[in-house]
Amino acid sequence: MFEKKCLIVEGRSDKLRIAPILSEDVTILCTNGTIGVHQLEELLDPYEGCELYTFFDADLSGDKLRALMDRHYPEAEHLRTMPTYKEVETTPRKVLATILLRAHFSIHHEYIL
Repeated sequence: MFEKKCLIVEGRSDKLRIAPILSEDVTILCTNGTIGVHQLEELLDPYEGCELYTFFDADLSGDKLRALMDRHYPEAEHLRTMPTYKEVETTPRKVLATILLRAHFSIHHEYIL
């Protein structure tokens, strides 16, 4: 069993969009754009005992990050926003809440559709 959940997003605006929805203690890390293997390992090393999730944009940059995670952290579960919204930060919070709920995150009740 994992100690804690760790959600990896692309940027600060994604983190700020998701954080208020969650009603449990989740570490949210930002890649700050496309990063290399070394930077990814440095970012994630302190969270080795965590259950890893990614929530990247539905674009080329997000696809590259998902591929990098698949190669080096295949245990990570990928959450996806709908292509209609393209970016996590532009996805309505209630839609984000539904995606997070399906992945077994605890969310605040006001975001349940």
